[in-house]
Amino acid sequence: MLISWTTRESAEVFQLPGRDWLLCMGPGIGDVQNLTVGLSIFPPGSAPPGHVHDAEEEVIYVVSGHGELRTSEGSVPLEPGTCVYVPSGLRHATASYGPESLELVTAFSPPVVPGSYEATQQ
Repeated sequence: MLISWTTRESAEVFQLPGRDWLLCMGPGIGDVQNLTVGLSIFPPGSAPPGHVHDAEEEVIYVVSGHGELRTSEGSVPLEPGTCVYVPSGLRHATASYGPESLELVTAFSPPVVPGSYEATQQ
């Protein structure tokens, strides 16, 4: 089995509410079967409505920028080096405080269909 790899420049970009999400790895990209990895880029001041991943767990790692992840359980400050676990079924929302974009590496298991959870914003 070969190692699969991709670059930021070759990732497929999905324009989601308040952010761009770059699909880096997942089913159909290399040999990945059981997770999806992407890069979320929230411009300064962005605070899209929250959403829920009904079936997927999510792990978020902050690469750059500053913001906050909000849930009914409370909020977590987001700054470089922070790693956050979001269980499936927990409504959450992200805010980017600037002055630079908030960039997050996101990993989902089982794999997520990009943007499929946006319908659960209400």
